[in-house]
Amino acid sequence: MASALVEPLLDHLVLATRDLEQTVSDFTAATGIRPVEGGRHEQFGTRNYLVALGPLAYLEIAGPDADNPMPAAKLPFGMGAVRGSRLLTWSVRPPSLEAAVRAAAAEGVDLGPIRTVGRVTPAGKALKWRIAAAEPAPYDGLVPFLLDWGTTRHPAESGLPTVELLDFRATHPRPAEVAGVLAALGISLLIEPGKTTLEATVAGPAGTYLMR
Repeated sequence: MASALVEPLLDHLVLATRDLEQTVSDFTAATGIRPVEGGRHEQFGTRNYLVALGPLAYLEIAGPDADNPMPAAKLPFGMGAVRGSRLLTWSVRPPSLEAAVRAAAAEGVDLGPIRTVGRVTPAGKALKWRIAAAEPAPYDGLVPFLLDWGTTRHPAESGLPTVELLDFRATHPRPAEVAGVLAALGISLLIEPGKTTLEATVAGPAGTYLMR
């Protein structure tokens, strides 16, 4: 199983889209599993849908929030430049955000400041967590951003529908360089040579869905 490549650190994958409802519909048709609405990131101008990838990992399908519009240039992770949908980046949960930021810095990679962010669920509940996320994302999103849920319940533990992560892979013109940064974060993920891509395949009862 592909998630074993990054367990136990994998937190979630981020599939960005310009048309959130259409992408959720396409995902549902392909897999037979409909993601659950997660809520709104009011500080970022985005909203999302979620589906679990396992006990403590999930897929986030995220796009612009029409009710809280932001300029495209201010959307997180370069989301404003996405046309259609794209597997934009991913997140890991290190034992210590501070130690992981230092480890990446020793490899010459700035993972950004540690800050508290959150979202509001459809029920109106405010959720908070800490992240370290640089803008633009290092290596075009191949190096993950860092996340610490603290006392907030992990989304994958909240009864989300589940799909299976069949494959998760990346390519980059300088694979050894990227792999070195991942290794410093304690992540073992094969990076193959080629044009920069992040790609994953998930499966549900109706079939598979490829994201890239």
